[in-house]
Amino acid sequence: MSEIQVASRYAKSLIDLAEEQNALEAVRTDIEFFLRTLRENPTLKAVLRNPILGPDKKSGILTQLFGSRLHPMIMTFFAIVVRKGRSEILFETAKEFINAYNIRKNIIKATVTSAAPLSKENIKQVEDVIKQSTKGEIILTAKVDPSLIGGFVLKVGDKQFDTSISTQLNKLKKEFSQKGIL
Repeated sequence: MSEIQVASRYAKSLIDLAEEQNALEAVRTDIEFFLRTLRENPTLKAVLRNPILGPDKKSGILTQLFGSRLHPMIMTFFAIVVRKGRSEILFETAKEFINAYNIRKNIIKATVTSAAPLSKENIKQVEDVIKQSTKGEIILTAKVDPSLIGGFVLKVGDKQFDTSISTQLNKLKKEFSQKGIL
């Protein structure tokens, strides 16, 4: 079974337990803190993946770093996962937890990439269009990529809408080369 599948199952167990104990929001906040910490400290991520370090050592490190900061349910969950020799999937499990939370709460993450920075009004228009079609809460990230020349690329979940000029030019170039014009 792949690491993502295992992480997804662990995440589902944790989210179900958090929901059952009416601690979903607190657990989500703490899981986001845990993810941020691992992203900012690759050494900690490496420690959790290190097969040479034993479960007791890893549990001790997690308790020392997060014991007083994270919800007790999360610390118990971490202890079980580490004891089972699966500490290497804690990061993926945390990411899958957030994904599962977003699905349950109908929160959609989207990214719009444009050749120039979008105005607040443009960003609001994009959010509104996504909200109308998905009926969910939108978390929109705006990026700038001058290589697009013009237009934008919108990613919503696993769908992508590309209206960039660079893509249109590449399509024309491909068409012309297939027809022997270039």
